[in-house]
Amino acid sequence: MTDVQDRKNAIYALGAGAAAAAARMALLSTGEKNRILMSMAAALRDDVEVILGKNAIDVAAAKDKGMTAAFVDRLTLTPARIDDMAKGLEDLAALKDPVGEVVGGWKGAQDIEITKIRVPLGVVGMIYEARPNVTADAAGICFKTGNAVILRGSGEAKESNIAVVAALRRAVREAGGPDDALLLLEDTSREAAAEFMRMNQYLDVLIPRGGAGLIQTVVNESTVPVIETGIGNCHVYVDDSADLHSALDIIINAKTQRPGVCNAAESLLVHRDIAAEFLGPAGKALRELGVELRACPESIRYLEGAKAATEEDYGAEFLDMIVSIKIVGGLDEAISHINAYGTKHTEAIITKDYEAARRFAQGVDAAVVMVNASTRFTDGGMFGFGAEIGISTQKLHARGPMGLEEMTTYKYIVQGEGQARL
Repeated sequence: MTDVQDRKNAIYALGAGAAAAAARMALLSTGEKNRILMSMAAALRDDVEVILGKNAIDVAAAKDKGMTAAFVDRLTLTPARIDDMAKGLEDLAALKDPVGEVVGGWKGAQDIEITKIRVPLGVVGMIYEARPNVTADAAGICFKTGNAVILRGSGEAKESNIAVVAALRRAVREAGGPDDALLLLEDTSREAAAEFMRMNQYLDVLIPRGGAGLIQTVVNESTVPVIETGIGNCHVYVDDSADLHSALDIIINAKTQRPGVCNAAESLLVHRDIAAEFLGPAGKALRELGVELRACPESIRYLEGAKAATEEDYGAEFLDMIVSIKIVGGLDEAISHINAYGTKHTEAIITKDYEAARRFAQGVDAAVVMVNASTRFTDGGMFGFGAEIGISTQKLHARGPMGLEEMTTYKYIVQGEGQARL
Protein backbone atom coordinates (compact mmCIF):
# COMPACT_ATOMS: atom_id res chain seq x y z
CA MET A 1 0.00 0.00 0.00
CA THR A 2 1.33 3.43 -0.92
CA ASP A 3 1.88 6.34 1.44
CA VAL A 4 -0.82 8.24 -0.45
CA GLN A 5 -3.35 5.47 0.13
CA ASP A 6 -2.32 5.13 3.77
CA ARG A 7 -2.89 8.84 4.27
CA LYS A 8 -6.28 8.71 2.58
CA ASN A 9 -7.35 5.68 4.62
CA ALA A 10 -6.36 7.39 7.87
CA ILE A 11 -8.26 10.57 7.02
CA TYR A 12 -11.36 8.69 5.91
CA ALA A 13 -11.24 6.65 9.11
CA LEU A 14 -11.50 9.92 11.02
CA GLY A 15 -14.47 10.88 8.87
CA ALA A 16 -16.25 7.59 9.49
CA GLY A 17 -15.66 7.90 13.22
CA ALA A 18 -16.95 11.47 13.29
CA ALA A 19 -20.05 10.56 11.28
CA ALA A 20 -20.93 7.76 13.68
CA ALA A 21 -20.37 10.10 16.63
CA ALA A 22 -22.51 12.82 15.01
CA ALA A 23 -25.46 10.43 14.94
CA ARG A 24 -25.07 9.98 18.72
CA MET A 25 -24.52 13.68 19.33
CA ALA A 26 -27.81 14.55 17.63
CA LEU A 27 -29.66 12.51 20.26
CA LEU A 28 -28.03 14.03 23.35
CA SER A 29 -30.18 16.12 25.65
CA THR A 30 -29.26 19.68 26.56
CA GLY A 31 -28.34 18.50 30.05
CA GLU A 32 -26.01 15.82 28.70
CA LYS A 33 -24.27 18.31 26.39
CA ASN A 34 -23.89 20.85 29.19
CA ARG A 35 -22.38 18.21 31.47
CA ILE A 36 -19.82 17.40 28.75
CA LEU A 37 -18.96 21.10 28.35
CA MET A 38 -18.39 21.55 32.08
CA SER A 39 -16.20 18.44 32.10
CA MET A 40 -14.20 19.86 29.17
CA ALA A 41 -13.67 23.14 31.02
CA ALA A 42 -12.42 21.31 34.10
CA ALA A 43 -10.05 19.20 31.98
CA LEU A 44 -8.39 22.28 30.51
CA ARG A 45 -7.71 23.63 33.98
CA ASP A 46 -6.50 20.25 35.22
CA ASP A 47 -4.09 19.89 32.29
CA VAL A 48 -2.87 23.50 32.25
CA GLU A 49 0.77 22.61 32.96
CA VAL A 50 0.85 19.90 30.30
CA ILE A 51 -0.74 22.20 27.74
CA LEU A 52 1.63 25.06 28.57
CA GLY A 53 4.61 22.74 28.26
CA LYS A 54 3.58 21.58 24.80
CA ASN A 55 2.74 25.14 23.78
CA ALA A 56 6.23 26.27 24.83
CA ILE A 57 7.66 23.82 22.28
CA ASP A 58 5.55 25.38 19.52
CA VAL A 59 6.39 28.94 20.58
CA ALA A 60 10.12 28.24 20.71
CA ALA A 61 10.01 26.71 17.22
CA ALA A 62 8.09 29.73 15.88
CA LYS A 63 10.65 32.13 17.31
CA ASP A 64 13.49 30.07 15.85
CA LYS A 65 11.82 30.38 12.44
CA GLY A 66 11.70 34.17 12.82
CA MET A 67 7.91 34.43 12.95
CA THR A 68 6.50 37.90 13.67
CA ALA A 69 5.65 39.05 17.17
CA ALA A 70 1.96 39.11 16.22
CA PHE A 71 2.15 35.49 15.00
CA VAL A 72 3.86 34.39 18.20
CA ASP A 73 1.20 36.22 20.22
CA ARG A 74 -1.59 34.34 18.43
CA LEU A 75 0.22 31.08 19.08
CA THR A 76 1.08 31.67 22.72
CA LEU A 77 -1.01 30.22 25.55
CA THR A 78 -0.81 31.49 29.12
CA PRO A 79 -2.59 30.34 32.28
CA ALA A 80 -5.00 33.26 31.82
CA ARG A 81 -5.71 32.37 28.19
CA ILE A 82 -6.34 28.72 29.07
CA ASP A 83 -8.66 29.84 31.84
CA ASP A 84 -10.47 32.03 29.30
CA MET A 85 -10.84 28.96 27.06
CA ALA A 86 -12.38 27.08 29.99
CA LYS A 87 -14.67 29.99 30.84
CA GLY A 88 -15.81 30.06 27.22
CA LEU A 89 -16.92 26.44 27.53
CA GLU A 90 -18.73 27.21 30.79
CA ASP A 91 -20.43 30.19 29.14
CA LEU A 92 -21.62 27.93 26.33
CA ALA A 93 -23.13 25.53 28.87
CA ALA A 94 -25.13 28.42 30.33
CA LEU A 95 -26.55 29.50 26.96
CA LYS A 96 -29.87 28.40 25.51
CA ASP A 97 -29.61 25.28 23.36
CA PRO A 98 -30.81 26.08 19.83
CA VAL A 99 -31.22 22.41 18.82
CA GLY A 100 -34.86 21.42 18.73
CA GLU A 101 -36.07 25.02 18.72
CA VAL A 102 -39.30 25.42 16.75
CA VAL A 103 -38.57 28.09 14.15
CA GLY A 104 -42.14 28.08 12.84
CA GLY A 105 -45.25 26.02 12.39
CA TRP A 106 -48.29 26.16 10.13
CA LYS A 107 -50.91 24.14 8.28
CA GLY A 108 -50.16 23.17 4.71
CA ALA A 109 -52.21 21.60 1.96
CA GLN A 110 -54.96 19.21 3.05
CA ASP A 111 -54.42 20.21 6.69
CA ILE A 112 -50.98 18.63 7.08
CA GLU A 113 -49.18 20.11 10.12
CA ILE A 114 -45.72 21.52 9.24
CA THR A 115 -43.10 22.33 11.86
CA LYS A 116 -39.66 23.80 11.12
CA ILE A 117 -37.05 22.95 13.77
CA ARG A 118 -33.34 23.57 14.32
CA VAL A 119 -31.04 20.56 14.01
CA PRO A 120 -27.24 20.03 14.02
CA LEU A 121 -25.24 20.46 10.83
CA GLY A 122 -23.64 17.02 11.30
CA VAL A 123 -19.88 16.76 10.85
CA VAL A 124 -17.97 20.06 10.81
CA GLY A 125 -14.43 20.34 9.46
CA MET A 126 -12.15 23.12 10.71
CA ILE A 127 -8.89 24.17 9.04
CA TYR A 128 -7.12 26.89 10.98
CA GLU A 129 -3.75 28.43 11.64
CA ALA A 130 -1.68 28.98 14.78
CA ARG A 131 -4.51 29.72 17.22
CA PRO A 132 -4.76 26.92 19.79
CA ASN A 133 -7.67 28.69 21.53
CA VAL A 134 -9.75 27.93 18.41
CA THR A 135 -9.42 24.24 19.27
CA ALA A 136 -11.45 24.65 22.44
CA ASP A 137 -13.88 27.20 20.99
CA ALA A 138 -14.71 25.01 18.00
CA ALA A 139 -15.09 21.89 20.12
CA GLY A 140 -17.36 23.66 22.59
CA ILE A 141 -19.66 25.23 20.02
CA CYS A 142 -19.93 21.99 18.07
CA PHE A 143 -20.75 19.97 21.19
CA LYS A 144 -23.40 22.44 22.36
CA THR A 145 -25.09 22.25 18.96
CA GLY A 146 -24.89 18.46 18.69
CA ASN A 147 -22.27 18.40 15.93
CA ALA A 148 -19.14 16.33 15.55
CA VAL A 149 -15.98 18.19 14.54
CA ILE A 150 -12.69 17.24 12.89
CA LEU A 151 -9.96 19.80 13.52
CA ARG A 152 -6.95 20.38 11.32
CA GLY A 153 -4.63 22.97 12.86
CA SER A 154 -1.35 24.23 11.47
CA GLY A 155 2.00 22.55 11.99
CA GLU A 156 3.18 25.54 14.06
CA ALA A 157 0.56 24.72 16.74
CA LYS A 158 0.69 20.93 16.47
CA GLU A 159 1.95 20.12 19.96
CA SER A 160 -0.47 22.60 21.55
CA ASN A 161 -3.44 21.22 19.65
CA ILE A 162 -2.61 17.62 20.49
CA ALA A 163 -2.47 18.48 24.19
CA VAL A 164 -5.71 20.47 24.17
CA VAL A 165 -7.60 17.81 22.22
CA ALA A 166 -6.30 15.04 24.49
CA ALA A 167 -7.66 16.86 27.55
CA LEU A 168 -11.02 17.56 25.89
CA ARG A 169 -11.49 14.01 24.57
CA ARG A 170 -10.75 12.58 28.00
CA ALA A 171 -13.38 14.87 29.45
CA VAL A 172 -15.95 13.76 26.87
CA ARG A 173 -15.36 10.10 27.69
CA GLU A 174 -15.57 10.72 31.43
CA ALA A 175 -18.86 12.59 30.95
CA GLY A 176 -20.32 9.70 28.95
CA GLY A 177 -20.20 11.33 25.53
CA PRO A 178 -18.82 10.05 22.20
CA ASP A 179 -15.17 11.14 22.13
CA ASP A 180 -15.00 10.59 18.37
CA ALA A 181 -17.20 13.67 18.08
CA LEU A 182 -13.93 15.56 18.60
CA LEU A 183 -11.07 14.46 16.37
CA LEU A 184 -7.77 16.03 15.38
CA LEU A 185 -6.12 15.48 12.03
CA GLU A 186 -2.52 15.41 13.23
CA ASP A 187 -1.07 15.17 9.72
CA THR A 188 -0.45 18.84 8.90
CA SER A 189 0.89 18.25 5.38
CA ARG A 190 -0.60 19.99 2.35
CA GLU A 191 -1.48 16.58 0.93
CA ALA A 192 -3.53 15.71 4.01
CA ALA A 193 -5.30 19.06 3.89
CA ALA A 194 -6.15 18.55 0.21
CA GLU A 195 -7.62 15.12 0.94
CA PHE A 196 -9.55 16.52 3.89
CA MET A 197 -11.10 19.23 1.71
CA ARG A 198 -12.48 16.58 -0.65
CA MET A 199 -14.14 14.43 2.01
CA ASN A 200 -17.74 15.10 0.92
CA GLN A 201 -18.76 11.63 2.03
CA TYR A 202 -18.36 12.64 5.69
CA LEU A 203 -18.01 16.41 6.04
CA ASP A 204 -21.17 18.51 5.92
CA VAL A 205 -19.37 21.86 6.04
CA LEU A 206 -15.79 23.12 6.11
CA ILE A 207 -14.76 26.28 7.95
CA PRO A 208 -11.31 27.82 7.34
CA ARG A 209 -9.99 30.29 9.90
CA GLY A 210 -6.76 32.15 9.31
CA GLY A 211 -5.03 34.41 6.83
CA ALA A 212 -5.98 35.26 3.28
CA GLY A 213 -3.83 32.54 1.74
CA LEU A 214 -5.37 29.74 3.80
CA ILE A 215 -8.93 30.91 3.25
CA GLN A 216 -8.54 31.34 -0.51
CA THR A 217 -6.92 27.91 -0.80
CA VAL A 218 -9.85 26.28 0.96
CA VAL A 219 -12.44 28.25 -1.04
CA ASN A 220 -10.75 27.38 -4.34
CA GLU A 221 -9.86 23.73 -3.68
CA SER A 222 -12.60 22.35 -1.43
CA THR A 223 -15.40 20.20 -2.81
CA VAL A 224 -17.11 20.40 0.61
CA PRO A 225 -19.40 23.43 1.21
CA VAL A 226 -17.32 26.23 2.78
CA ILE A 227 -18.21 29.03 5.18
CA GLU A 228 -15.63 31.73 4.46
CA THR A 229 -14.30 33.51 7.54
CA GLY A 230 -11.86 35.90 8.91
CA ILE A 231 -9.88 38.17 6.56
CA GLY A 232 -10.09 41.55 8.27
CA ASN A 233 -8.98 44.75 6.58
CA CYS A 234 -11.00 46.76 9.10
CA HIS A 235 -11.28 50.56 8.80
CA VAL A 236 -11.94 53.31 11.32
CA TYR A 237 -13.38 56.45 9.72
CA VAL A 238 -13.16 59.67 11.76
CA ASP A 239 -15.94 61.97 10.60
CA ASP A 240 -15.77 65.77 10.78
CA SER A 241 -18.23 65.79 13.71
CA ALA A 242 -16.31 63.21 15.76
CA ASP A 243 -15.25 63.67 19.36
CA LEU A 244 -11.53 63.62 18.66
CA HIS A 245 -10.52 62.39 22.12
CA SER A 246 -12.87 59.44 21.72
CA ALA A 247 -11.64 58.86 18.18
CA LEU A 248 -8.03 58.70 19.36
CA ASP A 249 -8.88 56.24 22.14
CA ILE A 250 -10.78 54.03 19.72
CA ILE A 251 -8.12 53.92 17.00
CA ILE A 252 -5.40 53.15 19.57
CA ASN A 253 -7.48 50.31 21.01
CA ALA A 254 -8.52 48.98 17.61
CA LYS A 255 -4.97 49.00 16.25
CA THR A 256 -2.76 48.16 19.22
CA GLN A 257 -4.66 46.09 21.79
CA ARG A 258 -4.02 42.89 19.83
CA PRO A 259 -2.77 43.66 16.32
CA GLY A 260 -2.48 40.05 15.15
CA VAL A 261 -6.20 39.29 15.08
CA CYS A 262 -8.78 39.76 12.34
CA ASN A 263 -10.82 42.43 14.14
CA ALA A 264 -7.86 44.77 14.64
CA ALA A 265 -8.03 47.99 12.62
CA GLU A 266 -5.71 48.10 9.63
CA SER A 267 -6.77 51.41 8.04
CA LEU A 268 -7.53 54.88 9.36
CA LEU A 269 -9.64 57.27 7.26
CA VAL A 270 -9.92 60.90 8.35
CA HIS A 271 -12.25 63.64 7.12
CA ARG A 272 -10.26 66.42 5.44
CA ASP A 273 -11.82 69.14 7.61
CA ILE A 274 -10.36 67.75 10.85
CA ALA A 275 -7.17 66.20 9.46
CA ALA A 276 -4.86 69.03 10.53
CA GLU A 277 -6.17 68.93 14.08
CA PHE A 278 -6.43 65.16 14.49
CA LEU A 279 -3.65 63.49 12.52
CA GLY A 280 -0.68 65.03 14.32
CA PRO A 281 -1.68 63.85 17.83
CA ALA A 282 -3.03 60.55 16.49
CA GLY A 283 0.13 59.78 14.54
CA LYS A 284 2.34 60.69 17.51
CA ALA A 285 0.37 58.45 19.87
CA LEU A 286 0.42 55.51 17.46
CA ARG A 287 4.11 55.93 16.68
CA GLU A 288 5.00 56.03 20.40
CA LEU A 289 3.22 52.68 20.77
CA GLY A 290 5.35 51.21 17.99
CA VAL A 291 2.92 51.47 15.05
CA GLU A 292 4.38 52.04 11.60
CA LEU A 293 2.42 54.69 9.67
CA ARG A 294 1.85 54.36 5.91
CA ALA A 295 0.14 57.50 4.71
CA CYS A 296 -1.39 58.98 1.56
CA PRO A 297 0.35 62.00 -0.04
CA GLU A 298 -2.06 64.46 1.60
CA SER A 299 -1.87 63.01 5.13
CA ILE A 300 1.87 62.35 5.22
CA ARG A 301 2.66 66.03 5.80
CA TYR A 302 0.88 65.85 9.18
CA LEU A 303 2.59 62.63 10.25
CA GLU A 304 6.17 62.71 11.43
CA GLY A 305 8.08 59.57 10.46
CA ALA A 306 5.35 58.20 8.18
CA LYS A 307 6.09 56.25 4.99
CA ALA A 308 4.26 56.73 1.72
CA ALA A 309 1.39 54.24 1.40
CA THR A 310 1.19 52.01 -1.66
CA GLU A 311 -1.96 50.77 -3.36
CA GLU A 312 -1.34 47.37 -1.77
CA ASP A 313 -1.25 48.92 1.71
CA TYR A 314 -4.85 50.10 1.41
CA GLY A 315 -6.05 46.54 0.85
CA ALA A 316 -3.70 44.80 3.27
CA GLU A 317 -4.54 42.79 6.37
CA PHE A 318 -1.25 43.54 8.14
CA LEU A 319 -1.89 41.54 11.36
CA ASP A 320 0.97 43.62 12.74
CA MET A 321 1.77 47.05 14.19
CA ILE A 322 1.20 48.80 10.85
CA VAL A 323 -1.65 51.07 9.77
CA SER A 324 -2.54 52.71 6.47
CA ILE A 325 -3.84 56.30 6.70
CA LYS A 326 -5.82 58.27 4.16
CA ILE A 327 -7.58 61.64 4.15
CA VAL A 328 -11.01 61.57 2.51
CA GLY A 329 -13.29 64.38 1.42
CA GLY A 330 -16.26 63.14 3.40
CA LEU A 331 -18.62 60.29 4.18
CA ASP A 332 -19.31 59.23 0.60
CA GLU A 333 -15.61 58.96 -0.23
CA ALA A 334 -14.99 57.00 2.99
CA ILE A 335 -17.75 54.53 2.08
CA SER A 336 -16.43 54.16 -1.48
CA HIS A 337 -12.88 53.57 -0.25
CA ILE A 338 -14.03 50.96 2.28
CA ASN A 339 -16.16 49.10 -0.26
CA ALA A 340 -13.22 49.10 -2.71
CA TYR A 341 -10.56 47.87 -0.27
CA GLY A 342 -12.42 46.29 2.64
CA THR A 343 -12.96 42.60 3.28
CA LYS A 344 -16.60 42.72 4.48
CA HIS A 345 -15.55 42.09 8.08
CA THR A 346 -15.90 45.10 10.42
CA GLU A 347 -16.00 48.82 9.69
CA ALA A 348 -16.24 51.67 12.22
CA ILE A 349 -17.33 55.30 12.11
CA ILE A 350 -16.59 57.87 14.80
CA THR A 351 -19.18 60.63 14.62
CA LYS A 352 -21.70 62.70 16.58
CA ASP A 353 -23.90 63.06 13.49
CA TYR A 354 -26.80 60.57 13.59
CA GLU A 355 -27.48 60.89 9.86
CA ALA A 356 -23.81 60.23 9.02
CA ALA A 357 -23.86 57.14 11.23
CA ARG A 358 -27.06 55.89 9.58
CA ARG A 359 -25.73 56.42 6.05
CA PHE A 360 -22.41 54.77 6.92
CA ALA A 361 -24.16 51.75 8.43
CA GLN A 362 -26.33 51.37 5.34
CA GLY A 363 -23.62 52.11 2.81
CA VAL A 364 -20.65 49.95 3.83
CA ASP A 365 -20.67 46.29 2.83
CA ALA A 366 -19.59 44.58 6.04
CA ALA A 367 -20.79 41.89 8.41
CA VAL A 368 -20.47 44.28 11.37
CA VAL A 369 -20.63 48.08 11.54
CA MET A 370 -19.40 49.86 14.67
CA VAL A 371 -20.66 53.35 15.52
CA ASN A 372 -18.40 55.08 18.06
CA ALA A 373 -16.87 51.78 19.19
CA SER A 374 -13.69 49.82 18.53
CA THR A 375 -13.56 47.15 15.84
CA ARG A 376 -12.21 44.84 18.55
CA PHE A 377 -15.79 44.26 19.75
CA THR A 378 -16.48 41.99 16.78
CA ASP A 379 -16.12 38.82 18.79
CA GLY A 380 -18.45 36.02 19.83
CA GLY A 381 -17.66 36.56 23.49
CA MET A 382 -18.31 40.30 23.26
CA PHE A 383 -21.60 39.61 21.46
CA GLY A 384 -22.78 37.29 24.24
CA PHE A 385 -22.34 34.10 22.20
CA GLY A 386 -20.04 32.50 24.78
CA ALA A 387 -17.47 31.81 22.07
CA GLU A 388 -17.29 31.81 18.28
CA ILE A 389 -16.27 29.34 15.66
CA GLY A 390 -15.21 32.16 13.36
CA ILE A 391 -16.36 35.45 11.88
CA SER A 392 -18.08 34.90 8.56
CA THR A 393 -17.44 37.50 5.87
CA GLN A 394 -19.85 35.90 3.41
CA LYS A 395 -23.64 36.16 3.27
CA LEU A 396 -24.82 32.53 3.11
CA HIS A 397 -25.77 30.99 5.47
CA ALA A 398 -24.02 32.88 8.29
CA ARG A 399 -22.60 36.39 8.61
CA GLY A 400 -20.48 37.96 11.35
CA PRO A 401 -19.48 36.16 14.57
CA MET A 402 -20.74 32.59 14.33
CA GLY A 403 -22.30 31.35 17.54
CA LEU A 404 -24.67 28.51 18.28
CA GLU A 405 -27.52 29.28 15.88
CA GLU A 406 -25.08 29.57 12.97
CA MET A 407 -23.92 26.01 13.64
CA THR A 408 -27.38 24.59 13.07
CA THR A 409 -29.57 24.01 10.06
CA TYR A 410 -33.22 23.03 10.08
CA LYS A 411 -35.59 20.32 9.00
CA TYR A 412 -39.31 20.17 8.41
CA ILE A 413 -41.46 17.73 10.37
CA VAL A 414 -44.76 17.08 8.62
CA GLN A 415 -47.56 15.43 10.63
CA GLY A 416 -50.56 13.94 8.90
CA GLU A 417 -53.60 11.86 9.72
CA GLY A 418 -53.47 9.52 6.77
CA GLN A 419 -53.64 12.12 4.01
CA ALA A 420 -52.65 11.13 0.49
CA ARG A 421 -51.97 13.95 -1.95
CA LEU A 422 -54.92 14.66 -4.21
